[in-house]
Amino acid sequence: MSAPNDAGAAAVAAAENVADRIEAEREHLTDLDSAIGDADHGGNMARGWQAAAEAVAGLDNPTVEAVVKTAGKTLLSEVGGASGPLYGGSLVFASAELSDGLTAESAVAFAETYLEKVQDRGDAKVGDKTMVDALVPAVHTFKKSVETDDLPPVDALAKAVAAAENGVAFTVPIRAAKGRASYLGWRSVGHQDPGATSTLYIIEELLATAADHLNQEIPSVDADSPTIPEGEASGE
Repeated sequence: MSAPNDAGAAAVAAAENVADRIEAEREHLTDLDSAIGDADHGGNMARGWQAAAEAVAGLDNPTVEAVVKTAGKTLLSEVGGASGPLYGGSLVFASAELSDGLTAESAVAFAETYLEKVQDRGDAKVGDKTMVDALVPAVHTFKKSVETDDLPPVDALAKAVAAAENGVAFTVPIRAAKGRASYLGWRSVGHQDPGATSTLYIIEELLATAADHLNQEIPSVDADSPTIPEGEASGE
């Protein structure tokens, strides 16, 4: 996916791009969270990612593993509530998958481990109206695109973004089963989940950074599904 000597630089750029995007979307994320949460998701995420971008920018000759681990540790310490462990703690744990560098195979392993830790920490499944609704289809689509369809990284990430977009849309008409939004019961129906939305923004910036780093155009993707993986919706 990326040469060993510049994967770290690309990872630093990705953290900076995510920080800029979350800051730009801070108000929107706050509005989403105001409807079904504590109205702090935008501020917490913007503060955490800004600190993460500054932390990784200060690394000497960074490896991709070090960048991801540092970003995760910073999010863990800077982001309040449940989001710190979910976003940051999961990054720290999954960063070990990148110890030998960034390849298509290690990227898939990282994505799968990150998803596993998010679900373990949040005890959430598809259909609970959480970030998992965007993350599950994105990770499964990325894995299939790389391992089965043999697509290049940018194309695989583009499909993952499209899958995450569908996952975000999926959160709107369903009732929340986890987090503060679940306290609203049926009143949570009709609102887009802020965690799924910020997850989409992060994946979009990973795609944009990869395309820029590899000097490629982002392909247009026709994502009619993706379908929810068998067993995910019911928690089997």
